[in-house]
Amino acid sequence: MNLNSRTLALLTSLAVAIVLTAFLALASSFSSRGFVVALVIVFVCCFLLLHLSYEALVFREVKHVYSSLEKLKRQDFKKVESRSTFAADPLKKIKDEIYMIAEGKQQEIDELKRLQVMRREFLADVSHELKTPIFAAQGFIHTLLDGAMDDPMVRDKFLQKAARSLDGLDALVQDLISISQFEKGVVEMAKRNFDVAQLAHEVAEQLEQKAAELQITLHVEATEPVMLYADANRIRQVLINLIDNAIKYGRRGGNVWITFEEGKRKYTITVKDDGTGIAEEHINRIFERFYRVDKSRARDNTSTGLGLSICKHIIEAHRSFIAIKSEMGKGTTLRFKLLKAK
Repeated sequence: MNLNSRTLALLTSLAVAIVLTAFLALASSFSSRGFVVALVIVFVCCFLLLHLSYEALVFREVKHVYSSLEKLKRQDFKKVESRSTFAADPLKKIKDEIYMIAEGKQQEIDELKRLQVMRREFLADVSHELKTPIFAAQGFIHTLLDGAMDDPMVRDKFLQKAARSLDGLDALVQDLISISQFEKGVVEMAKRNFDVAQLAHEVAEQLEQKAAELQITLHVEATEPVMLYADANRIRQVLINLIDNAIKYGRRGGNVWITFEEGKRKYTITVKDDGTGIAEEHINRIFERFYRVDKSRARDNTSTGLGLSICKHIIEAHRSFIAIKSEMGKGTTLRFKLLKAK
């Protein structure tokens, strides 16, 4: 049974009143020794009742608070006591507030630790990605300065390689700037009506040679115009990245399908392959910057490792999202929705 301060005060007062009433009722028959004994009894009873009140109402609750703090220090949230013999409302409220604040702060600390880990990984990835083209271009140029300039064939070859490395570096920096702008919300979409089916055919033609190298067939399943209201250049960027990834991680002799499904207000655009698929533990991370499903696979020199992350930001800027479904050995499907043309 929980006893609050008012109940304890009533019980104490009642006990003292009973003892004093009994004492007064028997006072006429008491001797001097009886008075002393009665005084001692009343004193002891009052002392015990008041001591119990203070001990239960204040000190025990304070001990519970300190005990809870010790457990909170050990991050033992589940074992913090929420009940006590006496419901000392102010102290219990203080204890509950401390518990809630501590739990909230711990969640903030855990989130900061997670962000710190992501920051370290991002800096390490950026350093690695920047270092590769810089060192490559540096090596080619220093080789030319060391005497290779005299041979026209070697000179042209090394200059072309240095230029490709610097082009890759420029693309990486531009992608990083794009992601930063998307995250700050400063990029405005230049929305207009356009035919996304025609756009998909153009992207398929652009990537046809790369697909042919792996004997992959691209299927754009649209015989009529599919009119959308969106930023055409940004959607082109999304399709290039999604189809390029479908080719890169597809199986030799496989297929990639680009389909369009009409809804009430939106079209659903789907890019599907029948490749190796993505393991479940990777699905939630493939849109992270520089994240690679197959870390042993040598990355394409034309890729910055930021394509899917940029796609995610572009689709979110259109107030939509990219949904992914994948199964090992059966391929991957990515789809997103965009508004119909106005």
